[in-house]
Amino acid sequence: MISKRGPIAVALDAPDLRTLKQWAEAVAPAVSTLKVGLEVFCRDGELAVIGAREAAIAGGINEIEIFLDLKLHDIPATVAGAARAVAHLEPAILTVHAAGGAAMVEAAALALPKTRIAAVTILTSLDEQALAAIGMAGPSIDAAVRLAVLATNAGARAVVCSAREVGAIRAAVAPDITLITPGVRPAGSSVDDQKRVATPEQAIADGADLLVIGRPITGAADIAQAARDIAFSIAGAN
Repeated sequence: MISKRGPIAVALDAPDLRTLKQWAEAVAPAVSTLKVGLEVFCRDGELAVIGAREAAIAGGINEIEIFLDLKLHDIPATVAGAARAVAHLEPAILTVHAAGGAAMVEAAALALPKTRIAAVTILTSLDEQALAAIGMAGPSIDAAVRLAVLATNAGARAVVCSAREVGAIRAAVAPDITLITPGVRPAGSSVDDQKRVATPEQAIADGADLLVIGRPITGAADIAQAARDIAFSIAGAN
């Protein structure tokens, strides 16, 4: 069952479809979710989702959630059309940008009622200086909470936010809203291009429901073991 595996969405940002499948097969026994992102989906399309599911089955897992991380951001009609275009893939989660506004978020939620629409608040690659440069009223925690409340009131059933904002957002939204935290790095790992990061144990303790982890797992010498180690560390923290 999914509930017995770690609440981890592995970012399958692979250089090609074959590698994506290898990664998915390796990590599926240890994690709840496989994340197909924008770059991979633009390159491989639905084959990325189909391949990830088939690889999970090859790894002994017949049921796994697909997180389609497309971060849709356009006028409501276009976002609704894009959401309907991927409906046949049955993603468990589909991301949109909360900054697109309430009408846009609502359009996505209505287009895919069986999918959790996840509203992206503030990208974890942005720090306070970057937010100021684009005219976003900060600090980042206040901006993230504002966007989370707006999006969930409009029908989003999940929110994407950094671990630094997750506690404040948990207090501001309904308890059944899924909080998804990217920028998660095990202690001692490189932060790469992320600005607002946390360890898996800290993110879960602060209220996150699902952790997005990529390079610390997929860049490891033993990908399957890396996934198991992080899943075990989360279980030990609970």
